[in-house]
Amino acid sequence: MFINFFYKLREVGIPVSPTSFLTLQKALDKGLINSMDDFYTSARSILVKSERYFDLYDQVFANRFEGIALDDNDGLLIDEMTQEMLKGWLEDPKEMAEMLGEDEEKLSKLTPDELIEYFKKRLEDQDGRHDGGSKWIGTGGRSPVGHSGHHKGGMRVGGVSKNKSAVKVANERRYKDYSRNRPLTTADIGEALKRLRNLVPAGAKDRLDIDGTIYQTIRNGGEIELIFDQHMKDRLKIILLIDNGGWSMDPYISVIQSLFDYSKAQFKDIKTYFFHNTVYDTVWQDPSRFKKPFKIDEFVRLDPDTRLIMIGDASMAPYELMSQDGSIYISSRSGQPSIQRLNFLSETFKHCVWLNPVPERMWPYTRTIQTIKEIFPMFELTINGLEKSIAQLMAK
Repeated sequence: MFINFFYKLREVGIPVSPTSFLTLQKALDKGLINSMDDFYTSARSILVKSERYFDLYDQVFANRFEGIALDDNDGLLIDEMTQEMLKGWLEDPKEMAEMLGEDEEKLSKLTPDELIEYFKKRLEDQDGRHDGGSKWIGTGGRSPVGHSGHHKGGMRVGGVSKNKSAVKVANERRYKDYSRNRPLTTADIGEALKRLRNLVPAGAKDRLDIDGTIYQTIRNGGEIELIFDQHMKDRLKIILLIDNGGWSMDPYISVIQSLFDYSKAQFKDIKTYFFHNTVYDTVWQDPSRFKKPFKIDEFVRLDPDTRLIMIGDASMAPYELMSQDGSIYISSRSGQPSIQRLNFLSETFKHCVWLNPVPERMWPYTRTIQTIKEIFPMFELTINGLEKSIAQLMAK
């Protein structure tokens, strides 16, 4: 019964492991879970390792136990989980044997192919109705979960429900604010941007290296030798290019302002420029995009290891991106299409990303988003997207 539940959790992005799934089965077998409310809380505690996934868990729980039909892909799911269980066995056979309630020595005598068949049989027993059985989950027998059974303290799943409080709780979606896809807050931005660092040794060797001192003192047989090292300084250089024009960006002003403010406070070497819709030959150092123009070609003079962060909804008329004179501002028309200039930027800075405040699910409906996405690694402007973009920027 719970195979689909397990894989639905993984399908929506919750990293549930087979080991944790088997731990849940063990709790069920010992009679520690006696109601749907118990199952809701216990499954969340065992399967979900971070509060960021609580809202997704609630959605899947309500989906599964309100009877909403799921895709009939049980065979594929069992095959995938069998491979995961085999991997778990190879890493820690004792733990996997304990989870399955089998003798480790007995299982160790099986070939890999035989192990796969054994795991698959156990999963099929779990996934089916298994009336009158005693392994894992079933009905009418000694299994700890099911309905109409005789297991002392057994948990009823299916049959006639008289208490839907667990589903009700799940439907309340109390953990929306824990989701990593929620709008960014200043605290989120600060926590994520702290990972955007490039520390290198700098200056005189006037910092006491405690680990080095201890190591060298031990090598000297207890005679103290002080080891000094250089201080670590953040030499990271960042360029922010922000789309601050047009009504389509208005809903995202506050979050982009937060990102802008924190970036200025966090990094010593950061340059900020502004554009409208897309980049042509010029960007501006002033938010009004009027007083301080800066030629795109000048970027080649900067350190190529600089991190380039583009922020904008990437939504415009296709001709603005593709046409040789696509700019809506006559003064910006130079005969070079914007797509050519964007390619120039991505080739100049090998560490670059595009942060898009438009929800990712909407990207396929906008042609220009799809085009720009092929030039820059694009991430949604959420805490999850920001974390992924930083990983991209810091990749070697």
